[in-house]
Amino acid sequence: MDTSPAYANDLGADRSLVAVTARNNRSKGDKDPTDWMPPAEYVGCTYLADWVATKLRWNLAGDPAERQTLTRIAEGCDNTVLEVVPAP
Repeated sequence: MDTSPAYANDLGADRSLVAVTARNNRSKGDKDPTDWMPPAEYVGCTYLADWVATKLRWNLAGDPAERQTLTRIAEGCDNTVLEVVPAP
């Protein structure tokens, strides 16, 4: 089953779509946390939780470098809640 249209237009989970400046959006592009993190460090753990929740929501794979980066950054995220809303 191809979920790409539903994934690309996902409005069913609060974490799926976060408003950012055009500059940040261009900077990020299609990079994962291995290559891009928000410039404001204080939102890093929230961004990471949103990233992982979306990957889990849509059963998306991650490559070894991505998983290593997620694990390394998550070690510093003491009180971050990961809430996953299953995809329709």
